[in-house]
This record gives sequence, C-alpha cells and structure tokens, in this order.
Amino acid sequence: MTDQKVWFITGAGRGLGVDIAQQALAAGHAVVATGRNREAVLRAIGPHENLLTVALDITDPVAAAAAAQAAVERFGRIDVLVNNAGNFYAGYFENISAEQFRAQMETNFFGPLNVTRAILPIMRAQRAGQVITISSLAGLIGQEFVVAYAASKFALEGWMESLRFDVDPFGIDTMLVEPGFFRTELLVEGASTIWPELSIDDYADRTHQTIEAWRGMNGQQGGDPAKLAAALVNLSDAGELPPRFVAGADAMTAVEAKLETMKRQIDANRDLSASLAFQAGR
Repeated sequence: MTDQKVWFITGAGRGLGVDIAQQALAAGHAVVATGRNREAVLRAIGPHENLLTVALDITDPVAAAAAAQAAVERFGRIDVLVNNAGNFYAGYFENISAEQFRAQMETNFFGPLNVTRAILPIMRAQRAGQVITISSLAGLIGQEFVVAYAASKFALEGWMESLRFDVDPFGIDTMLVEPGFFRTELLVEGASTIWPELSIDDYADRTHQTIEAWRGMNGQQGGDPAKLAAALVNLSDAGELPPRFVAGADAMTAVEAKLETMKRQIDANRDLSASLAFQAGR
C-alpha cells in the first residue's frame, strides 16, 4: 500500500510509454508499466523501487483485468490510467485487407476500452482517478495513407469525449492527447508500422512513394517525446485535467487550420442548413 499517486501505463516497453513511465517515476509516483513482454518493459524503463512491470496484451480483456488486479495488489489503488499502446496500419483503403483493418481497430480502439473497463471500477470505488488516452493529430484530421489509423483514432475521440460525462460524477477526469509528429517509434517497421497486404496497380506508384516518404520521416520528427511525457505528468499533477491537449506546434497549427476550414464549410451552406427545421402544418 502507498500514498503515492499510482500510474498505470500501457505500451510502456518502447517509445512514448517509456518516457511517460520514467517521468512519472522521477516525479515521485509509483508506476505500473505494461507491455506484451514484461522483461522488455523492465529493460526499457530500468529498475526502480516504485515500478511494477506486468505483461499485458491490451486486446485481451482477461489479461487487462489481471493486470489491474496486480496493480492493486502491489500499490493498493490506481490513480492515473494512460492508454498509450497502439500501432499503425498504413496504406490506402483498398490496399488494407479487412483483417488488417479489424486488427487496427482491435489494438487502437478496443484495446483502450478493454483496459479502461478493467480499471474504472477501481477508480469509481476510490471516487477519484484520471483517464488519459493518447490519440493523434490523425484523430482530428484525416490524411492520405492513414485511413485505418485515422478511423481508430477518430473512434477514440468520440469514446473519450462521451466517457467524461459518464465518469465525472465519480470524481474521474479524462483527457485526450493529440500529438503531432514526435520522435517516437511509431514509424518503426515491424514494431509499430505495418504496410498494406494487398497490391492494386492503380495505387502502386503512390504506395511506393508514400512508403519511402514515411521511411525517410522516421527519426526526423520535430517533437521531443520526453518533453511530451513531462508535460503529461505536469498536467496530471496540476489537478483537474483539460478535456483535450493538442500537443506540439505542428498539431496546433493543423487543428487551427481545420477549424477555419470547418467554419468556411458551415458558412458556405448556412442558409440551406438553417432552412431544414420542421414546419407544422406544411
């Protein structure tokens, strides 16, 4: 048992998850760090007296429940859940097989649902907690070559925006995090990025060019994941979470541009839209 704030982090074996775990530990918190390979998580983060590493495949609801139970057995509570684990099935829609698309949704959407479903009863019993879900700029803005990934992140956005109304009466805060391009391991082939299974001649040249562009971007992204992790710990420690944190100058610029575009689209058909009210006696 402990009086420390207890963080439960998924996808903590590499990338941003490692940075979040290390920043939370450095801030004096206890951390339950999870990943498919428990030993790999421990190696990535490094030993610490306030660290518990647990094997977890987020697509397995039974494993999620077991990991939550292990956290409570070690630390007595869970104060902050960070839904961070995810991957990237890249490609044009017709090139992404139905199996790949479903796999994308299982990991990036249903995975966080599994983990959150396992942890919310603990937070409700405490009448306190924070649920932080790592979305993406692609959860707000559709882009070329990311139809499956964007669909999974758009789904996360709708779920989290609505979930906050469910859990607010129990003292549980939620926050969506929408990073732009950060120098994480998301674009590492075979680890987080999976290329499309299907080949269609009409898409062949664009697919080749886009894959090469993505490969060239890996390791060159402008955002610092350690700084993002520190920002998330600071936001958590500050108290009430903001419902949304658009992370990175590139993300803010892109979101502001989309808001302006949406305003123009509304204005373009404002009169037509306003004319759709039902009129009695027509």
